[in-house]
Parts: sequence; structure tokens; C-alpha cells
Amino acid sequence: MFDKSSEELASNKLLILYIIDKIDVDLTNSQITQVILETEIMNYFLLQQFLSDLVESKFLNTYKESKKEYYCITQKGFEILESLIDKIPQDIGSNINTYIKKNKQRILSNTEIKSSFKKQNDYEFIVNLRVIENRRDLINLSLNVSSEKQAKLICNNWRKNASYMYAEIIQSLIQEKPTL
Repeated sequence: MFDKSSEELASNKLLILYIIDKIDVDLTNSQITQVILETEIMNYFLLQQFLSDLVESKFLNTYKESKKEYYCITQKGFEILESLIDKIPQDIGSNINTYIKKNKQRILSNTEIKSSFKKQNDYEFIVNLRVIENRRDLINLSLNVSSEKQAKLICNNWRKNASYMYAEIIQSLIQEKPTL
């Protein structure tokens, strides 16, 4: 029915879907490449072709945020993965799971903290700051500032200090303070 090479193509595409699903966060091309190359599943050029094929087939979607392009698995991608997951060789699946368990935080270090700003007019910029965990916002904060310089400074400081700032915000909000 299928020759060996088409079976291998399908298997490699399935592995890409599996990785994105297991990491449980939308990934950039460089993050996917890092996982694929470090686990030695396939070469860079095949990966790029397969990513393109998966987007074209609507198993993956892409979107841009903070000047980065992210890949996310679609419902169609989840369904095909679920129906064919037993086609992933157990040793490769185990290798991927072990790699993800050991390296997820390092891979996602830039993914989970996001900041961007949009110019409304000459004296108004909307800054959006987010911390994301397991595809859900822990915090999504929008601020209105009066200059691009302020917006850039806030975005840079958020990227450097988001976990500290998030903890401080939560702590401030849960403390009982006397009312005036």
C-alpha cells in the first residue's frame, strides 16, 4: 500500500506533531529545530520541509507574536496524532519524552514570558505583558504609557524580571491592607 519512504515521511511528520503536543506550548521554528537536532530524529532540511507540509495540510498553524513565529497544533493535527500515535516506535517516543522532561524549561525559557507594545497615537502606547504556563495565561497585563521609550523599557524589564514581578503582584493582591 505505502512504500517505505512514504511511511517514513508520515512517521517523521507524526513525530513533529508528537513533540509539539508533548511540550504542551506553542513553539518557534528554532525551538522545534533544537529538539529535533538534539534528539537526532531527522536533519534540518527535512524538518523544514515537514513543517511546511504540516502547515499546508492544516495539521499545524502559525502565528506571529512579539516578532516571532510560533507553531501550534490544530484540532485536525490532534486528531491525526491521536489516531496514529501507535505508529510512533516506542523507543523513539520514550527518547522524546525523556528529552522533553530533562530540557523543557531550557527550551521554553523565552517562550513563557512575552511582552509587546502597539502605538495607538503619538502619545499613547499599549504595552502587553504576559506569563504563560501550559498554554494558559498566568498573567496578562495591559498598560497605557505615553512614550515609545517607556514602552520599550517596560517590555525589556518584563522579559528580565517577569517571574519576580509576577510574584510581587500576586503577593500585593493577596495581602490584606487596612482600608482608609
